[in-house]
Amino acid sequence: MSKVSGALALSRRRFLTSTAVLPFAVKALDAGAAPITAIVANRLSPFDLRDVDLTDSPFLHAQRMTEAYLLRLEPDRLLHNFRVNAGLKAKAPVYGGWESEPTWADINCHGHTLGHYLTACALAWRSTGDARFRQRVDYIADELAACQQASGTGLVCAFPKGPALVAAHLRGEPITGVPWYTLHKIFAGLRDATLLTESQRAREVLVRLADWAVVATRPLSDQQFEAMLETEHGGMNEVFADLFLMTGDPQYRTLAQRFSHKAILEPLAHQQDHLDGLHANTQIPKIIGFERVYAATGETRYRDAAAFFWRTVAHTRSFATGGHGDNEHFFPMAAFAEHVFSAKGSETCCQHNMLRLTRALFLQDPNADYADFYERVLYNGILASQDPDSGMATYFQGARPGYMKLYHTPEDSFWCCTGTGMENHVKYRDSIYFHDDRSLYVNLFIPSAVRWTERRATLTQTTSFPEEPGTKLRWTLDAPAELTLQLRHPRWSREAIVLVNGREVMRSRAPGGYLALTRIWRNGDRVELRLSMDVTVQEAPAAPGIAAILYGPLVLAGALGRDGLASGADTVVNERRYGGYNDAPFNAPTLAGDATSLPQAVRPTRTPLEFTIASADRRNIRLIPYHRIAHERYATYWQLVDRT
Repeated sequence: MSKVSGALALSRRRFLTSTAVLPFAVKALDAGAAPITAIVANRLSPFDLRDVDLTDSPFLHAQRMTEAYLLRLEPDRLLHNFRVNAGLKAKAPVYGGWESEPTWADINCHGHTLGHYLTACALAWRSTGDARFRQRVDYIADELAACQQASGTGLVCAFPKGPALVAAHLRGEPITGVPWYTLHKIFAGLRDATLLTESQRAREVLVRLADWAVVATRPLSDQQFEAMLETEHGGMNEVFADLFLMTGDPQYRTLAQRFSHKAILEPLAHQQDHLDGLHANTQIPKIIGFERVYAATGETRYRDAAAFFWRTVAHTRSFATGGHGDNEHFFPMAAFAEHVFSAKGSETCCQHNMLRLTRALFLQDPNADYADFYERVLYNGILASQDPDSGMATYFQGARPGYMKLYHTPEDSFWCCTGTGMENHVKYRDSIYFHDDRSLYVNLFIPSAVRWTERRATLTQTTSFPEEPGTKLRWTLDAPAELTLQLRHPRWSREAIVLVNGREVMRSRAPGGYLALTRIWRNGDRVELRLSMDVTVQEAPAAPGIAAILYGPLVLAGALGRDGLASGADTVVNERRYGGYNDAPFNAPTLAGDATSLPQAVRPTRTPLEFTIASADRRNIRLIPYHRIAHERYATYWQLVDRT
């Protein structure tokens, strides 16, 4: 029996899912699966996406825009190179960008979009129940199964030279490309299709692909394996940790540990920050994987590394928006002033993955610090990344004063952030609420409702946040129940007041935690959380003369108009041209004063969330939330000058 045939023979396995260890709350696929050992259970559980409803808000608008885009895309075009590599005739021409263009052939990311697309469609189906998304998942899974059958191997790929690139990488030969990075997207898409749509065919394809990887990597020594990991490989440790948690197969756990890059793991586990100069989004998926390997093994060095990385990036390496990096790389924070005004800051993929890491750590340790960061990035990174008119997404969200957001095109710019952008806006439901046996956590103030089926309870949230600082909640219960409602008191709010049925029951002046209301709740009980939002200024310690202005968790951007910009279709362009587009000189305004005096210079207008401030040369600048900026010049960081 060949190695490939042996890998396929290993595919007859049962799957088990557990809401305590997997990233999604779903039902078991096979109750007869063997028990899994050495698992660290989460302290909190997410709610099933189908048990959370969004009501009218910018988040629901963003979701609908992405749903429409997913349905416009043609699976056969995404499958083109997979079929060609399997010796099958393509059914439709391939898309552009990293999917085909010769310019990007040396990157060898061909096929990555299909994995993101699978995940996005699975998320969309689980969130909405729209059968069209499930049909697309099933169709793609069937097509990939046909590719496996035709090629006689579990490997499915879309690389220009087919499996030869992977084979050369496994042999330790120099390559141009990132095969494991791309394959990780396929693994993750099939995993999500399995868990979220309960697709039997996706499960079969995933296991065949995983078993191929087990056999293909087995001959590598530890030294050879570690050398291979110097090339970007996405979150391969994450998917194999999840496969172990889904199946109980120890081979997958072993491979998850082998895919954990020791050169990154060990310094972080010893609380050492060696991130300067590293490609940021190469590292974050590894760290997500460390958290998953900890869940699968209980080895604390993986947990310690993930938690230290998060603290380092979130607290010391992030911009006011929660993004980080310049030209996709971490930079020394002592050089903040040299990098903050780059057009290539805050890669959207990095924000996507930092939120995935934040959510995973929060499930283990429900600390409001994680939830505060999540909210900051959700508004100023993820929601801000989508063009509200076209539904397309940004690659970078740089702070170059006077620049504008650039978005990908629908069919010819399938970059990494195009793929994560497909996922970002169909999973808003996954982090509003969490629960344990007795408590329901309200983390985000988004109009929505959650059904807690085990407690026969529904909590409906009505809010105009962030237009108004606070939210209202209402219980619908089959019978009175003693439960704890955990309300986040954000660090940006000086005070929090809680009313139950119109009567004040709690007042807090200790932001950055949760307000726990334990009582016997009855049908129709109403809860109101009142918060305070203030204008604040954030500076980097190494650059006190450069500041961002915030209102609560929102970065306020200067809306600087459209003078000198292209109009019409040219406003949605290939965002990879950042730095090469709109290079005409722009006289960016500066602000007079310092961080202590600047908040008083910000004046509210009659329009909610709109403010004005006078520039140093006395021009009136309109300030609005950064997530509302689209198709015009903006500034999020300001050079401060002396009033004299």
